[in-house]
Amino acid sequence: MRDFRSKFLDVFQVLKSELFDDPAFELIDFSRQWVDNTFTLELKNYIEDHQNPGGTLNRRFSVLDCYKFLKEGKELTDDELFLASALQCCINWLQAFFLELDDILDKPHTRQDQDCWFKDPKVCMFAANNGVILRQRIPRVLRKHFRDKKYYVDLLHLFDQVEFQTAGGQMNNLLITLEDEKDLSKYSSDLYGRIVHYKTANYSFYLPVACALLMSGEKLEDHLDTKSILMDMGKYLQVQIEYHDCFGDPQSGKTGTDIEDFKCSWLVVKALELCNDEQKKVLYENYGKQDPVCVATVKQLYNELNLQGVFAEYECQNYESLIISIEACPSAAVQVLLKSLLAEVYKRQN
Repeated sequence: MRDFRSKFLDVFQVLKSELFDDPAFELIDFSRQWVDNTFTLELKNYIEDHQNPGGTLNRRFSVLDCYKFLKEGKELTDDELFLASALQCCINWLQAFFLELDDILDKPHTRQDQDCWFKDPKVCMFAANNGVILRQRIPRVLRKHFRDKKYYVDLLHLFDQVEFQTAGGQMNNLLITLEDEKDLSKYSSDLYGRIVHYKTANYSFYLPVACALLMSGEKLEDHLDTKSILMDMGKYLQVQIEYHDCFGDPQSGKTGTDIEDFKCSWLVVKALELCNDEQKKVLYENYGKQDPVCVATVKQLYNELNLQGVFAEYECQNYESLIISIEACPSAAVQVLLKSLLAEVYKRQN
């Protein structure tokens, strides 16, 4: 995909300046500095994700890249470049909003090998307000720059629906890990699929493509098959992340805590499906414990069940299924776009 980073950075600075000059709220010196730091951190995350192959993958699926595919090689105008970059900013802010709240609720120590921002003693729960500030930029940017577009109402509905569904997915994810609610018997492929569908795939895969489709003059209701494919890709990426967090190279510094945190992960769901009674007893006794010995016991059980082989089979079958679905899409441009996104994900190692 073509690198549109420089254009995005220019637009990012324009939108940040608009916030500082927004007549709805006059920032005083120290609040201006605080907001500036927030946006500087978000911009730093964006740049690192594009430079680092192990960064947040969906940030590299920009609206600009998707829109370029849909334009089938036609040169983008300055207005198109600006609008697509502005929508990407909105997606990044929505993601940052969710991640900041997610970190506060889940209480992890790190995200992408960096200390979570709320762990900074100068930040703490102010991170929640920062997330709200980022989230509130979205409708203001859409109103200022897209109000005269035919797809303006569709954009508002799209962001509203994705936010609502993601929040619902996060609610389900949190409720099943509450101390009083921990019960492995609740975990199933259906529950896992529902959580990932709403919590991750919507904003990570579907949203940038949907924005690009609307900019191209398409109606989202005409691309329900495309949405289904993107949601399946989002699930595949989440499964892949969980797999590498468990079985990846320890030297990479990326170690997940799904076992300790009693997460409804793809791995534990598969383990429950494959366990005999004795193995299931071991899993019940050790899953969700902070004790490193318990974590090691669960990982040993995963190895006994050959979950690495199960994942390899899932990966190949999922890829073949996605290719078949993509090639059934009536739009050649959409096919090229979806195959490019899938190529970014397939057999990703970090």
